[in-house]
Amino acid sequence: MIRKNLILCLAASLFIATPMEADAAQISLALAGGITSSLDESSTSDEQIANVLDEVVKNNYTGLCIAQVDNYVNVRSDSSEEGEVIGKLFDKSVGTVEGEKDGWYLITSGNVHGYVKGEFVAIGQEAQTLAEEVGTKMAVVTTETLRVRQEATTDSSILGLIPQEEELVVTDETEDFVKVSIEEGDGWVSKDYVSLRTDYVYAESREEELARLAKEAEAREAAQKAAASKIRSQSGSDSKSAPALGNGGGSSTGNAVASFASQFVGNPYVYGGTSLTNGADCSGFVMSVYANFGVGLPHSSSALRSAGYGVSLADAQPGDIICYSGHVAIYMGNNTIVHASTAATGIKYTSPANYKNILAVRRIF
Repeated sequence: MIRKNLILCLAASLFIATPMEADAAQISLALAGGITSSLDESSTSDEQIANVLDEVVKNNYTGLCIAQVDNYVNVRSDSSEEGEVIGKLFDKSVGTVEGEKDGWYLITSGNVHGYVKGEFVAIGQEAQTLAEEVGTKMAVVTTETLRVRQEATTDSSILGLIPQEEELVVTDETEDFVKVSIEEGDGWVSKDYVSLRTDYVYAESREEELARLAKEAEAREAAQKAAASKIRSQSGSDSKSAPALGNGGGSSTGNAVASFASQFVGNPYVYGGTSLTNGADCSGFVMSVYANFGVGLPHSSSALRSAGYGVSLADAQPGDIICYSGHVAIYMGNNTIVHASTAATGIKYTSPANYKNILAVRRIF
């Protein structure tokens, strides 16, 4: 009985959280006639209670929502196709539902507040379950050099080294350690040396989209101008056993970047290094390759996830930057990357490009 009373209180709180067009009598009637009758038997299972609560959320149209679309769904100013498009809700974006009208949900996600068709978002228990899947837990390095270890102990052997401010995907967790993904594999780090957060995708307003596109266009134009004076001198460079650069697609500058990068295959990996001949780490390699074309990029795999503009892996072209957890590479075409991999392997080719989970694909040219 105590458990059922608690459930009733929780259910009631869902109605009170967001004012709806119903008076106290109607709410009491809904609770008494719907919820109480559903929980009448002492043998009510946890699953039945969860289903009832799910219905409460759906009927009240409040709480968490998660988009389920191929790419994005428009957020509109009104609950109809004629409503003005005020933003985009991307697949797996997270928001809150504040009401329902004619099969449309009134939602807030990021800075966007408007209506989306109910068929494109999950709510209630389904959204709660999905929430565990759509969030990406990240560990941000807070020490100068983080030692990633084979086991969850500070006495374990070192798997790899990661610089300060890098962001790593968390794959597991204990009370004192988190398991993170790096190029050398998955290893453990003490929570004393990282800060943890969970990243979610949110809607983008029309104004935010226009500002982003303008910034990306400006950066692309600047990069093209910087590279224009060097393309001729690099286009004739020899490459070492370079794989075919796709099927001729992509920009000439991007192909030149990929061709130039391929010259350094076989050279060493050096943690913190930026020399294409004497040794570079993954981000140092990408940074130095692009520096040859007049483009300044950060010496950080995490920061490179914001360079240029984003494209999908399916649309990747030679010269694009492929970003992983704690690692970064240059796309060559034909599902192949070139990268400063590890101290054991040096600068090399790897195929397929998605040999590890890809966090972003960024295009400079």
